[in-house]
Amino acid sequence: MTKDLEKKINEKDLKDLNNFCEECKKEDESVSQNLILTGFKICKSCRTSKTIFPI
Repeated sequence: MTKDLEKKINEKDLKDLNNFCEECKKEDESVSQNLILTGFKICKSCRTSKTIFPI
């Protein structure tokens, strides 16, 4: 049962944790951290710019 669960988690979640920002399309480690914390796939610099200029 755990092997089936690991396969489902690995296939689905590894696609989401590819560390590419949706805004600037750059690879950064902070993308996966922000995805876990906020639910958005954005890097640290894009998150800061969205906080300062929320347009």
